[in-house]
Amino acid sequence: MILDVLDNAGLYAGLNPRFPAAFAFLRRPDLAELPVGRIDLEDGLYAVVAKGPGRKPEDALIETHDQYIDLAYVISGTDSIGWKARRDLGPAVEASDPRSDVAFYQDKPTHWAEVLPGMIAAYFPEDAHMPMISDAEIHKIIMKVRV
Repeated sequence: MILDVLDNAGLYAGLNPRFPAAFAFLRRPDLAELPVGRIDLEDGLYAVVAKGPGRKPEDALIETHDQYIDLAYVISGTDSIGWKARRDLGPAVEASDPRSDVAFYQDKPTHWAEVLPGMIAAYFPEDAHMPMISDAEIHKIIMKVRV
């Protein structure tokens, strides 16, 4: 997991060949005006614009991905994202569909990170995470970066 500000993204650009393009997209001046939904950028890289009310931890499940890194960038609001090491998870709630690249678990996070506007949070396949936890509205971009 990485938690930092977008201004420091260059420190992480070498971790994945698609990170430089992902960081460049997040520096667009019109992010707040993009429509909610998926935006395809290149093979192995797309953005998901999310905007809506946060959830309560008891109404959410922790998740993992095998093929993609979730790189979250908050535009407005505060996203309290729960984290737990994937190796410490119990069994998945249901069998993972490889086409959707997500599995859900009943486990509770062991750590929480408040991701504020201007911050990035990267969750790798070994990171279980519970996003969109807030008492208010969250507007964010999730970059899906193929491993």
